[in-house]
Amino acid sequence: MYFLGIEAFIAIVQTQSISKAANLLHLSQATVSYRLKTLEEEMGGVLVERKKGLKKISLTPMGESFFSIAERLEALRRETQILQTNGPQLALSISVAESLSHFILPPVYHRLQQYSPPIRLQIRTQHTQEAFHSIENREMDVAFVVREIVSPSVTVKPVFTEDMVLLRLAAPERQTGDSVDKKDLNPCYEIYINLNKEFQFKHDQWWDPACPSRIHLDNAGLLPVFLKDRQHWAIVPASVGKQLIQSNPFVLQKLSEKIPGWRCLQVIHKFPNESTMRSIRILDQYLQETFGVFQSRSAF
Repeated sequence: MYFLGIEAFIAIVQTQSISKAANLLHLSQATVSYRLKTLEEEMGGVLVERKKGLKKISLTPMGESFFSIAERLEALRRETQILQTNGPQLALSISVAESLSHFILPPVYHRLQQYSPPIRLQIRTQHTQEAFHSIENREMDVAFVVREIVSPSVTVKPVFTEDMVLLRLAAPERQTGDSVDKKDLNPCYEIYINLNKEFQFKHDQWWDPACPSRIHLDNAGLLPVFLKDRQHWAIVPASVGKQLIQSNPFVLQKLSEKIPGWRCLQVIHKFPNESTMRSIRILDQYLQETFGVFQSRSAF
């Protein structure tokens, strides 16, 4: 591939302008235009619409489809340059659900960062479907997800399961660890986060899933934005709740009947290469030391 053209294309998309891309790359505008045109000739189609009078560029359908590919190719080019300059070194690319990355894995990231010789880390936030796709295509080395998708190309193992807790605004009559009956929770005031199929099945048995005022989130980090009323409530994993109460006026309570817990699953390719496995073995050691793999963690 014509990597100079890919570099120019990415800069054009990022700046929304050929002239600004030229400034970013410290090149003339004519050079950036030439590199883009050469890339388009190699691709066999126009990537960027160029019309007089437009302040910002727009991508053609081919350009939109090619952009994510271009980013991956550029990342591979940089990795190749590092390999050529420094020789072989440990590397680990991690695909991870946002909730796990934000609330669970930071201690592991820190341990990996301190490892000597240094491990070159790449961390990408992805939904479950994207994560499995990245492992299947060997775009990422390991993924951490909260639900499983059947795939013949990957190996999935549990890291831990965790109790679910009730998160609400603190009040004098609400004590941490108190048991709350599900009948006392109005489903129309729920801040809902779908964690896995087992959770959703039991949840929808208990509470009407069709309440029009229910707020749906895919990121637990947004809970402080919406959990502002005494009537509002959310069901969250214990570790998420414990972190949220440290900086918000919330209280954690038990449900009188247990609801299926939150699972953290590790996904790797069924046939990883040896260099990848060296890094994954280091990662597994830190997971064991930090959490205790295959453990069930209690909320209280």
